Amino acid sequence: MRIVRFVPASDASATPSVGLLRDDGVVDVSSLVADLPANTPQQQMESFIDAYDSLRPQLEQALAGGPAIALDTVRLRPPLPRPSKLLNCIGNYWEHAEREPRPLNMFLKSPDCVIGDGDTVVLPNNTSPYMFQHEAELGIVFKGPAKDVSQDDWRSVVFGYTGMIDVSARAQGRSTWRSGSWMGKSFDTFGPLGPCITTADEITEPNNLWVKFWNNGDLRHDYVTDDMEHRVPELVEFATNIMTMNSGDVLSCGTNHEGLGPLQDGETGVIEIQNIGAMTIHVSDPLKREWERGIYMGENSTNREAVRLREQQQAQT
Repeated sequence: MRIVRFVPASDASATPSVGLLRDDGVVDVSSLVADLPANTPQQQMESFIDAYDSLRPQLEQALAGGPAIALDTVRLRPPLPRPSKLLNCIGNYWEHAEREPRPLNMFLKSPDCVIGDGDTVVLPNNTSPYMFQHEAELGIVFKGPAKDVSQDDWRSVVFGYTGMIDVSARAQGRSTWRSGSWMGKSFDTFGPLGPCITTADEITEPNNLWVKFWNNGDLRHDYVTDDMEHRVPELVEFATNIMTMNSGDVLSCGTNHEGLGPLQDGETGVIEIQNIGAMTIHVSDPLKREWERGIYMGENSTNREAVRLREQQQAQT
């Protein structure tokens, strides 16, 4: 199933409903989750995850025969509006013709940075960062409490998967602004999440999904998750050895940095992940800063377009 939160397209301030995404639209299942214990929208989704197995027969019946609301009449909201933990891998993809994997490492991103489909990434009134870039990533949604889970048992704590754009403030090159503190990852609006949660039974192999990201129609990220240095079972084991991952917590699997590029005022980005779907973001910058459009062209970049452009530049000289 693909689980969404949605509001009428005509009323973005409405209280979101819970639905199931179908080819012909969204099936409203709010009545099935109305009695779940929750004081906040995030707690409602956490309770939904915990109750999913018992609710599944009714959800399947609604998905199969319930009336669909046309997609063009709704606006999807982040499926998890404020995860208690938004954990992200650092790098975690083979890049620059590496031969040995880098040590697995992670950082926490502020839950308040989460936005959803159609929302706007607002670049901050902070002139210290050199640039702001996109990172398109696969996100793991947990069913908890999950603590000290072995690689052999990783599937028991994974509820599903979603898409995430890890918007990042940069110092020069690809280094993160305020490296070590990860403040450059946690500006408000820097965590677009969605468009849905695809339940784990719909994705048998998370390390075989195609991830793409377009900026104003130009393809930037274009990779498959089988290229992770540290694969999903290891990520689950590593994270849960350090901390308890609760229902509704998210672990983002990192990105292939070869497709990085700037985000700037007026641009539109689209992330699409196989079996999950596409999510659109807009970009606004009150300072109207400008950078050269395109992908990261750092030393030894193995991105196909970067190699082509580098060879073209070399031929001209």
